Amino acid sequence: MENPARLLMSSRLLSLTLAACLLVQTALSAQDTTRDASSQAAASEPFSLGEPPARDGRVARLIAALMPRNHISAKRLDDTISERALQLYIKSLDPLKLYFYQSDIEEFEKAKLEIDNMVQNGDLGLAYQIFSRFIQRVDERVAVAMEVLDGDFDFTKDESIITDPDEAKYANSPEDARDRWRRQIKYAMLDLKDDADSENAEQGDGETEDYTEQLRRRYSRYAKRWKQTDNDDLLEMFLTSVTTAYDPHSTYMSPGTLDDFQIQMSLNLDGIGAQLREKDGNTVVSRVMPGGAAEKHGKLKTDDIIVTVGQGEDGEMVDIVEMPLNDVVDLIRGKAGTLVRLGVKPGGVGNVEEYRITRARIELEESAARGEIIEHQLPGSDETLKIGYINLPSFYLDMESARQEKADFRSSTRDVRRLLVDFQEKGVDGLVLDLSKNGGGSLTEAINLTGLFIDRGPVVQVKNSDGSIQQYADEESGTAWDKPLVVMTSKFSASASEIFAGAIKDYGRGIVVGDPATHGKGTVQTLMDLGQQLFAHNRANYGALKVTLQQFYLPDGESTQRKGVAADVVLPSITSKMDVAEGDLQYALEHDVVKGATHSVYNMVPMDLLDNLRSRSEQRVTADEEFADLLRRISSYVAQKEEHSVTLQESAFIARRKELESQNKDEELELAEQMNDGVVYRDGFYNREVLNIVHDYIDGLREKKLDTAG
Repeated sequence: MENPARLLMSSRLLSLTLAACLLVQTALSAQDTTRDASSQAAASEPFSLGEPPARDGRVARLIAALMPRNHISAKRLDDTISERALQLYIKSLDPLKLYFYQSDIEEFEKAKLEIDNMVQNGDLGLAYQIFSRFIQRVDERVAVAMEVLDGDFDFTKDESIITDPDEAKYANSPEDARDRWRRQIKYAMLDLKDDADSENAEQGDGETEDYTEQLRRRYSRYAKRWKQTDNDDLLEMFLTSVTTAYDPHSTYMSPGTLDDFQIQMSLNLDGIGAQLREKDGNTVVSRVMPGGAAEKHGKLKTDDIIVTVGQGEDGEMVDIVEMPLNDVVDLIRGKAGTLVRLGVKPGGVGNVEEYRITRARIELEESAARGEIIEHQLPGSDETLKIGYINLPSFYLDMESARQEKADFRSSTRDVRRLLVDFQEKGVDGLVLDLSKNGGGSLTEAINLTGLFIDRGPVVQVKNSDGSIQQYADEESGTAWDKPLVVMTSKFSASASEIFAGAIKDYGRGIVVGDPATHGKGTVQTLMDLGQQLFAHNRANYGALKVTLQQFYLPDGESTQRKGVAADVVLPSITSKMDVAEGDLQYALEHDVVKGATHSVYNMVPMDLLDNLRSRSEQRVTADEEFADLLRRISSYVAQKEEHSVTLQESAFIARRKELESQNKDEELELAEQMNDGVVYRDGFYNREVLNIVHDYIDGLREKKLDTAG
């Protein structure tokens, strides 16, 4: 049987991989120079990458061969993939539809069913043609922007800008394109003015920067950065569009990106401990890593947008809007102990706040399992129960020490076992295992940790690209904890967390409480060195293919892909409404099922008790003023998400900003309440209700004499 240790499915690792590849997804754009003589005259000298290198054609042919052979879908590189790839490639260049004309898109779409054949033949001509047209449009639009910036703006006029890329249309004429850019610039100026006014009000400073000059510098930088694109960058953009047409986690890494990735994986770099992604030209925080400098700082959260970066106490705050993600990472990353200043829009709305974070290395001790015993009484009851609370931010394993068979190597299973022994000795009645911000980790650890709560049996099933199924089981008899267990999850609980929570549910060993479902990441990726694939022993760097080659299934046969693991008792939360799940990604693989594995079932989740837990929790939530306020904030958050446009009338714009800023502060409080950042257990209304559910669960099992696994 294959060693499960090789199946590391760390959400953290995969996010770093994705971040390394996201040079391709910076939102610069452009529109037609052939139709507008004045714009044509303003454009810079023609830009050309020349002919594609011969080696790039070899890489393309190899990708065309490896994807169908290794991808979990076993899908051929066909017309469907071809059509998706064209759409993804265009979107990677112009996600907001600000630059290309509709006529450009119609011209490109004539080849939408030919990309599969082109890649198989090593023909990159279309990729170069589209990119050259894009650069042409960049020059034109920057020239138009400079002209528009010379004019006056009427901020009393009742007009708006479309902010939803799916609702936006490509321009049909030079006049249409110019009007789009005029509105874009008005929005950018209102944004800068609002940020400056707020900062000046706080500091008592009446001076403001010339927004026109600031925007001139920004737009000039756009064109300059895109013209620094080289053949490797273009190859990565195009081939990643082909691979992500299979699924969002399959990507091509150019030689430079592969080098960066290998450096990151060596864990020798220092930084703030946050995963970043690009979205519509913005740098968005996708995860704050447990034990990192950002988590210790306490303010940076998922979905925050970073707009400026400064070095040290007084270094210039560099505008990073539209900057390629790898350049942003270079600015934020630095030596441990040094200061980086981030200009952040919390939640992506409202005014910019400055966060001063001292860089540091992530220490295992900071991200390790931590526990606490809480004495709990139900509202209106005199009965006190001891509830053990374990916060587990990741499924970690010191693989090198484990391989060397060192007696004291660290692992999440070992650390949790020690806490459970302590809980047993102190007479704890029930347990909460908090996985609400656990993004994954070692599959081996997910299996071993499950084994602490079940006697033995299959924990996860893995389907390979050839359709074969392998089972991975806890083979050690006995349990470390046989009392009631509640697993706390959220939409951020991914990969290994989902395997653990799903196995606990399938075995009937405990209940899951939290968001309606977990993240839904049910696939495994592997990294294939293309130089080795081409030349066996040749160490030349041709980049790498990260390909999805396996899919996870729970003991009963359900995949965790897309659907995640459903909670038995659902609590209201803003996280459940965030677009951060696997199913929110384009072309995410579908959910499916395989044959269930034979395993024992504990009778610790009787349906009548589960119905009672839900009913009692719903009654408490309905009567709780803090939950009522949370539901109001959730409703406001959803309404904001559904807005597809923003007013450009200044007084209405400022009023809406103030409303969003107030709302965002409420959301920060709710996230802090739910996610327990920096502490083992945070005593707030959300977590108190979790403990109420645990208390009810323990009482219910005791009444039925089912309070021990056996």
